[in-house]
Parts: sequence; C-alpha cells; structure tokens
Amino acid sequence: MTLKVAIIGRPNVGKSTLFNRMTGKKLSIVDDTPGITRDWRESDCDFMGLKFRVVDTAGLEENFDNSIEGRMRKSTENALKHADFVLFMIDARAGVTPLDSHFADWLRRQNMPCALVANKCESRRGDDGLYEAYELGLGEPLPISAEHGVGFSDLAALLAPLVKQAEEEAAAKAAEEEDSEEQNDENAYIPYEEGSGTGFGDEEESPEELEAALVKPIKLAIVGRPNAGKSTLMNALLKEERSMTGAEPGITRDAVSADWVYNDRPFRLVDTAGIRKKAKITDKIEKYAVDDSFRAIRLAQVVVLMLEPDKLFERQDLSIAAHVVEEGRALVIAINKWDAAEEKTEVLEHAAYKLETSLPQIKDVPIVTISALNGRGMDKLMDTVLEAYRVWNKRVPTGGLNRWLSYMEGRHPPPMVQRRPNRLRYMTQVKSRPPTFALWLSRPKDLPDSYQRYLISGLRESFDIPGTPIRLMLRTTKNPYVN
Repeated sequence: MTLKVAIIGRPNVGKSTLFNRMTGKKLSIVDDTPGITRDWRESDCDFMGLKFRVVDTAGLEENFDNSIEGRMRKSTENALKHADFVLFMIDARAGVTPLDSHFADWLRRQNMPCALVANKCESRRGDDGLYEAYELGLGEPLPISAEHGVGFSDLAALLAPLVKQAEEEAAAKAAEEEDSEEQNDENAYIPYEEGSGTGFGDEEESPEELEAALVKPIKLAIVGRPNAGKSTLMNALLKEERSMTGAEPGITRDAVSADWVYNDRPFRLVDTAGIRKKAKITDKIEKYAVDDSFRAIRLAQVVVLMLEPDKLFERQDLSIAAHVVEEGRALVIAINKWDAAEEKTEVLEHAAYKLETSLPQIKDVPIVTISALNGRGMDKLMDTVLEAYRVWNKRVPTGGLNRWLSYMEGRHPPPMVQRRPNRLRYMTQVKSRPPTFALWLSRPKDLPDSYQRYLISGLRESFDIPGTPIRLMLRTTKNPYVN
C-alpha cells in the first residue's frame, strides 16, 4: 500500500508543473494554454525523501454535458476515487475565482482529506490571492511555487505523516497476510498414507511459476493515427473508463499509463496520442503530444499498432511501424473495428501484402483483428502480445548458432573480396530484447547488405524468431602483425 496524492484544480493553475517537479521527470505536457491535460496520469515519486504515488488530473470545468470539458471533469472525479489525499491548487496571482469557489464547495462535500495549495507565490504578486484563499474554507493555504521549487519543504512536512501512516498500514497488512499464510500451512498438513505423496498439502512451485511471480511488468504501448481506437482499447482491457474517448480526433495528449494484470502477468499499459504526419502538425501542443508518443515507443517493450480496416497501412501507419522496428521493439498489428469491416478476407490479404512489400526488414509480424468498442478479441490480442514478448526475449545457444553458420556459408558463400574468400569465422548472440547477434568475419565492410538479409532471414526460419527485429553486428579480429 502506497499513499496516492491527487492534484486537482481549475485549468492552468500549475498542476502538471507540480506533478513534473514531484516526479523529477517531464512526464506531463506543460504550456500556458489552458486545458492541455485531459486524462489523469499517475507516477511514483521520491519527493524530498518521501516515496508515494502522485496523480496529475485534468482541469476542473463547470460542464456536465458530454463535451470535452465535461468528460475532463468526469476523468478527474474518477481519479479522486483512486486517491487517498487531495491537493487542491489555486493560482495565487489570479486570486480566488468563482470556479475555485465552486469546486472548493464540491470538494468539501466529498469528505476527502485534502489541503489547499496556493501556487505561483514566488513573489509578492501572489500575496492578495493567498489571503483570499482563506475564504474557500479548506484550511490554511500553503504557499508554493511549482516552477521555482518554493515552499516544497513545507509541502513535504504536510505529506510526511500521511506517508508514514500509509507505510505502517502496509507493513501491518503484510504481517497479517504472512501470519495467515503460516496458519494455512499448518492447517494444510495431511498425515502420511501410502500413495499420498509427501504428506503435506502444499505443492512445490515450478520454476516457471517462481519466475512469473518475480517478473517485472511488461511495458505495452498502444500507438497509431488519431481516432484509431487506442483509448477505447485501453479502457476495454482495463474494463474501466481510464482514458477519455470520443469521436473527436486527437483527444489524448499525454501518454496515459496504467498497471494491469493478464493471466497472472503484470503489464504497464500506455495509451498514446495519435501520430500524424509531421507536415500536418502545426499546433505546438500536438507536437508535444507526438513527441510524448515517440518517447512511449522508446520506453516500451511491445508495441500494438492500431489500424482501421478502411484505412489500412497508409503511409503514416508504415512510418510508425518502421519507427517501432528501428527502436528494436516487438510489434503487433491490431486491426480495430473489425465488426464493421467489409470483405474481411481481402482486408487480411491486403494487410499481409503491405507488410511484406513495405516493411521487408521484419517478417511475419502478427496481425490480430479486434473490436475495442465491443471488447472482442481482447484475449487473442493479449496472447499474441505475450508470444511477441517471448520471441523478443529469444536466446540462441552459441554452439547451435555456429553449426548453423557453417551450413549457411556452405550453402551460399559470401562474395569474394579481391579474389579472396570473405570467411565467416564465428557468431554469437550478444543480447536479447531484441535478439542481437555479432558475426566475426574477414572483411566486415565488404559484406553486402543482401548477404546480411540472407543471414537474418535464415535466423528467423531456423530458430523461430518471427515478427521481431533482429540486429546483426559485423566484427573482425585484430591482426597482431598489422604494425
């Protein structure tokens, strides 16, 4: 159990700036434009020596319809359901606005522990707003400056007892569970009888089960063009309204992450903003969002590329797929809105053809058909993701690899260099994730790209490495007599 602190307030008071300062990373997009943050975003932080989880939320608007502002308000309310403590932030320079008063009244009715934070108090310009904040009825306001780090020691002093209480509760709960497990072990004893095994009710865990219990979350990023259904897929997997969705393209701006478990395997899901062509991006906020999406790809392990049946593998889709491969990430293609697709067989044939001709550097990329809106194909998609992750972690023994190398060289020797054979001497796998091989040969610079593709294709077929990037590094041994 970790303390979870949510930062709320009206738009443009500095919530995302404080979130980034607490986490020590530029996770949320920050700009003077109001209403940039639309989904709530959370992250672990180590703030002034205090370890807890902090949540950045969308700006609160007094909208109760199905507009983007109304959905932002619902998103923030959903974030509060997962929080233990609330920091209600106002802009001290602007003073207390009617919107601040409205949501302060609303927050008091929620009966949640909270504190009032007056931001932008680095100068005397915020003094009047700081004094006005008393009228909100949320206690004494805490003056800070999220941008300049002013007042952080006082904020840490406020949160310290809450963090300590959460840690004590977590320790007590862990001790209680440990006592319960010991009691269950004692009660599980069965007197030995012939044919009853060891006489103990508990069974020894297999190595696979032990490994699964200790495994780190698989980082899965969901990417694609705007309005492809990325946020809808995120919500369908989590079975809750985690990301804001709608018919308007480009709703998601920040990359939204969530922890999730599928078949006892932990995942870190990341919903990203839609990626359009660079030439079409004129708004600086969209540029920030696209940069955040590329960052999510770089930090991911498996990437699901969302496509639509009627807009299959357009140039931008292929550009995104090529970027995923260049980053060395496992790729899974998900064709969304499959229930509305016509001529399904032709669509699949066209997808396979486009992958083969337009993305030749990677073979046999898995394609899954889903309907995120109706929740169809979710198990099939996640099973494919797990298989792609397994292949991405593939390791090939060195002995078998060099026997294979001799066979490949005997079957098709590399071109001669200055009438001398370019001998392939030795090969080993230097790393996985993605599978990366080092090849020692006589003349690395003279080995044609076509022959490298021949070796990579042979690796895929012989060692069952489909649909994941393979990297081949060429090396040569030093000549001790060169000098």
